Amino acid sequence: MRVKAFVVQDIPLYHNLVMKHIPGADPELVLLNHYYEELDRVALSDMTRSEINELLGKLGFYKKAQAEDEVPEEFRFSPAKDSPFKNEPAHQPSSSSIATESASSEPSAEVKHTDL
Repeated sequence: MRVKAFVVQDIPLYHNLVMKHIPGADPELVLLNHYYEELDRVALSDMTRSEINELLGKLGFYKKAQAEDEVPEEFRFSPAKDSPFKNEPAHQPSSSSIATESASSEPSAEVKHTDL
């Protein structure tokens, strides 16, 4: 599967991107809002690794050079653009999840899929 290289090599570099393994599911990017409500789904099966990386860049995800690198403060809440929280000056995190059948990861408590 073409998505496997992305899952193994690129996901650890992205800030606020969580991979959730769902056996038998086609790989897709699930975009969530500040309240972990689903905004959109993008099928990844027919995309190349470079196309997926390009998409995430366009969506505003911050990609570190190395997995252990610190995320600059201005990108801490990327890709969120506006905060729904009135009393907090900084942007709030928006999370996304990659669902794939080709790799496994520990489930994240942050990502909820109530429709599955």
